[in-house]
Amino acid sequence: MPAIRLLTPRLANQIAAGEVVERPASVVKELVENALDAGANRVDIDVEQGGVKLIRVRDDGSGIGEADLPLALSRHATSKIESLDDLEAVASLGFRGEALASISSVSRLALTSRTEAQEAASRVEVEGRDMDARISPAAHPVGTTVEVRDLFFNTPARRKFLRTEKTEFNHVEECVRRQALSRFDAGFTLRHNQRVIQSLRPAENPLDRERRIGSLCGQQFIDNAVVIDAEATGLRLWGWVALPTFSRSQADLQYFFVNGRVIRDRLVAHAVRQAYRDVLYNNRHPAFVLYLEVDPATVDVNVHPTKHEVRFRDGRLVHDFIFRTLHKALADVRPDDHLRGAVAQSAVREDVGGTGVVGGASSFPGGNAASSADQQMSRSWGETASVFPSQGSGGHQPQPHHEWQARDQMGFYQSLNEGGGLAGREQSAPVSDLAVGQPTPPTDGEAEPPLGYAIAQLHGIYILAQSRQGMIVVDMHAAHERITYERMKRALEAQDLKSQPLLVPVSLAVSQKEAALAETHGSELQQLGLQVERIGPETLAIRQVPALLRGADTEQLVRDILADLIENGQSDRVEAVTHELLGTMACHGSVRANRQLTIPEMNTLLRDMEATERSGQCNHGRPTWTVVTLSELDKLFLRGR
Repeated sequence: MPAIRLLTPRLANQIAAGEVVERPASVVKELVENALDAGANRVDIDVEQGGVKLIRVRDDGSGIGEADLPLALSRHATSKIESLDDLEAVASLGFRGEALASISSVSRLALTSRTEAQEAASRVEVEGRDMDARISPAAHPVGTTVEVRDLFFNTPARRKFLRTEKTEFNHVEECVRRQALSRFDAGFTLRHNQRVIQSLRPAENPLDRERRIGSLCGQQFIDNAVVIDAEATGLRLWGWVALPTFSRSQADLQYFFVNGRVIRDRLVAHAVRQAYRDVLYNNRHPAFVLYLEVDPATVDVNVHPTKHEVRFRDGRLVHDFIFRTLHKALADVRPDDHLRGAVAQSAVREDVGGTGVVGGASSFPGGNAASSADQQMSRSWGETASVFPSQGSGGHQPQPHHEWQARDQMGFYQSLNEGGGLAGREQSAPVSDLAVGQPTPPTDGEAEPPLGYAIAQLHGIYILAQSRQGMIVVDMHAAHERITYERMKRALEAQDLKSQPLLVPVSLAVSQKEAALAETHGSELQQLGLQVERIGPETLAIRQVPALLRGADTEQLVRDILADLIENGQSDRVEAVTHELLGTMACHGSVRANRQLTIPEMNTLLRDMEATERSGQCNHGRPTWTVVTLSELDKLFLRGR
């Protein structure tokens, strides 16, 4: 082994740069964060050749004094923390004191700054080759400008890993988008090769904030978003979450901020997925812009060099708060919320000369134009709803998701009915049994329900309704399936989850870590209806399971729960499997295809949809209804031209 020796400052900075400076976007992130920490109200970013040739960030913040300029380029030199107490409650975006030193070690950096107390500005220049700072007088208003030229000029191996100019700029643009979303009180300008890409003024009031969200995330997102603002136990969550029908094929529209810092956190991602679980179509991703405000002392931001990850002191509390808030916000969405988005979307399409539904895909509830594949999926009766044999017509019995469900589901459904859990209107009765004395359509001046009033049935599958907004089309099976599903969930919650002892306990071979975890969380597993005992260093015995899941693959269920406990510290696996079973049962109990409904029966279904949580989607996440506005109908027939 060679002798131990200290690394040179240049080499130490270049090693740090390998962690901090991944690409030009990393430089932009660090410089913009420094500008915001300095109290800037305006940040201008100029980029050339994707950031490789030039990155210039100018702000009107407090500036840096002349004496501090060389120190600002030194490693572990910062004005943002001074003691361990400051580190344990970091309130600024940056605090490590490594960014400028790391950037200057792999580029040609010039920093010009002036404070309000100074009459003239000063400029410091440094290159990665020798790291010697050169100071000279300069002309500059109060604030700071940092110029980074020829990134990775002295580390050609790193430069080879950069992508095309367009790709690198896309990363820069995404970085600026995140910073602009994190600070509504600051204005941002982004230029690429002398061309203005973004110009955002400070957004102080709610309307301006929504305009900025629309500019950065798309007007469709803001038109289909639900505003949330909730506080509990020292936590506040606010922002915008998209309706389930405005889902994405990838997780490219998900922004989460903790005390103004954009993060990527598995705990947060799990809470969001859990909140959307009942309403999101398979392999689709929700869209959201959310802000969590917590006491800085309860969150550790010193986890990763890029500061993209955090660690919460009480992760369970944060997870449950995020889940409950989003779950309630999505459950409270009603058809009139969807209609507002649809009308707004129609107005936008009309302004830009769109074609509405002519020659293209119709809008889902909330106005989200679906892809052709999704349209085909949602409009195919064989996929949207299970086709049952009906009076005088042929059909096929749908296959349940699991064999054990086919065996047990109908018996359990009957037991719920017999036990009174689904008494009265809570029973999954045929629609005709629920339709009693429906009101007639309102006269002028009388309030109209969001979904209007039924006027006809189409092909025994769809309900056509008329409202002041236009024509509403409802998939009657999908809508009734959601109504039945929600009632069954409420009935099950009222009866609690009952356990059933196994005649022969199931032995399960696991790792020592999993066995210890099952032993530690034994009481929590008992609350889920599972009795799991450790009978050996690497052996578990399953003695009781939830009565509803008595035919399930018990071994796999327990393994999945233990995996969730290792990954997230908690598990909702039993609830997920239970709800999957209830969803299949609801499908069996819902109104069938080719069932002829009377006008009162159709109106009953519409009124139930308006009162039911998550009625915009069926149990599988597919839309239950759509609207064609009057303006779109006018375009079909060229009215007003």
